[in-house]
Amino acid sequence: MRFVLSLILSFMISSAFAANKTPPFTGPDFTGVYACKGFDAHEGEYKGKVTLKLKKEYSQAQYGSYDFLLEVPGFGKYPGHMAANGFSAAMYFALEDQSTHDFGTGISQFSKNAKGQWQFHKFYFEPQFKGGNSGFEDCVKQ
Repeated sequence: MRFVLSLILSFMISSAFAANKTPPFTGPDFTGVYACKGFDAHEGEYKGKVTLKLKKEYSQAQYGSYDFLLEVPGFGKYPGHMAANGFSAAMYFALEDQSTHDFGTGISQFSKNAKGQWQFHKFYFEPQFKGGNSGFEDCVKQ
């Protein structure tokens, strides 16, 4: 059954592209403000806030496009973007002060907690920050 649904969805997407039309967005909408706790290999534990905003005009089928903003007190703002496929997402972020080379890419998995709130767990990699860096964040929608 899952295979048949996948084939139907693929056909619908192919047909929409062939007709030069974008299929409507049908994925989950993660828009909102999230409270985050993180652990950075160089900086240790931290708290922050992530704001996500769906860019519906660039989203289609199960694929979502988002503006992304991470704010970490004492460090600054990290604007970026996120691309989602169902409940999985990739994020790019970069500290506004570019002299530190504090930028990177994260990969996340979204789910709902027992209270029905969206949450995500993210692993990130920063190739140039202090010779290379990685870390984790756990965020819950407020």
